[in-house]
Amino acid sequence: MGLHVQKYGGTSVGSIERIFAVADRVLATQRAGHDVVVVVSAMAGETDRLLGLVKQVTDTPPAREQDVIVSTGEQVSVGLLSMAIQARGGKAVSLLGHQVKLYTDDAHSRARIKHIRPERVDEVLKKGAVAVIAGFQGIDEEGNITTLGRGGSDTSAVAMAAALGADACEIYTDVDGVYTTDPNVYAAARKLDRIAYDEMLELASLGAKVLQIRSVAFAKRHKVPLWVKSSFNDDPGTLVTGEDPSMEDQVVSGVAYDRKQAKIALRHVPDQPGIATKIFEPLSREGIVVDMIVQNVSLQDHTDVTFTVGRDDLRRATELVKEVAAGMGAGAVDTDENMAKVSIVGLGMRTHAGVAATMFGALASEGINIQMISTSEIKISAVIDEKYIELAVRTLHDAFQLHLPPTERA
Repeated sequence: MGLHVQKYGGTSVGSIERIFAVADRVLATQRAGHDVVVVVSAMAGETDRLLGLVKQVTDTPPAREQDVIVSTGEQVSVGLLSMAIQARGGKAVSLLGHQVKLYTDDAHSRARIKHIRPERVDEVLKKGAVAVIAGFQGIDEEGNITTLGRGGSDTSAVAMAAALGADACEIYTDVDGVYTTDPNVYAAARKLDRIAYDEMLELASLGAKVLQIRSVAFAKRHKVPLWVKSSFNDDPGTLVTGEDPSMEDQVVSGVAYDRKQAKIALRHVPDQPGIATKIFEPLSREGIVVDMIVQNVSLQDHTDVTFTVGRDDLRRATELVKEVAAGMGAGAVDTDENMAKVSIVGLGMRTHAGVAATMFGALASEGINIQMISTSEIKISAVIDEKYIELAVRTLHDAFQLHLPPTERA
């Protein structure tokens, strides 16, 4: 009837009992008349265990050798799941990245997929077997093992679905879909039946942990129907799909947050052409991602430049900025590591006025001070003190009535 690619995360294959549960779900899909390709992650905690072994040997591991080690977690998972399917009376073949010919660039630990040659997968399916593929891993053009970074199995699954022309790509995880916000922060969060690719991209980039951002971008580019489902129940989940006109009726779809933000302020910067390049180029060379940037109005040919980085990058970023400041004769470099970012996302922002006013008014009503603001066509983000982040999430969720279906909102 169709080809389904199913991806199961670490919690879904975290024990032998759960692996057998996955085997039962896969076989039920096959019995319904579908061809099935399964992409699996390492068992929960296994990648961290392997990285811990690496750190016992060296604090500066060669990237190639580290990839050789951490990729073994997925090898165990595919072998166990294939055996479980066979133990249940099914047919299955386990395949590693090099066997499905998933080619990447040579950026170890953060490789990007270049192309896939899925002939081996097609052969397995033609024999009536389930193809069980190791996520997270591939090979470069020299045949070296590479890994795709945290959450890379999502990207493996979507890429495989695109290469095979699958009818659906189902991401099974420990939640039963995409919610209006994190249910662990606000119990009033509501599961969405569907969400547009662009909205999911924004939510993923702003801190939502449901899907890896590269997997969503891949799905959008190749128009892969992407489902987020729970491996622990039969809820239909959330469909991540292309836009249709009705989606803009929903002004805000979700509230996202990121606790791990830090702020750097460079004081008394000479207001001259090229100064911004001098500040941010060294950060770029170090791979430090800069998020929001604010430059004050120039006074007496000097200004202040304030920006945010991930908290883990604060120490190195501060060192680099201090070097730049000394070289250009700027003033002090102030930092604050207790920052967080709260964001609202929705296609309806394109066509509805007053969204920013509602957001800022809601935060002000709770005494939450906004320190920085960033906007896009379908997103507004605010940097606030971390201690207010959960209050901010609940406040914005209520302000936009996200606990209600769109048709019932005022």
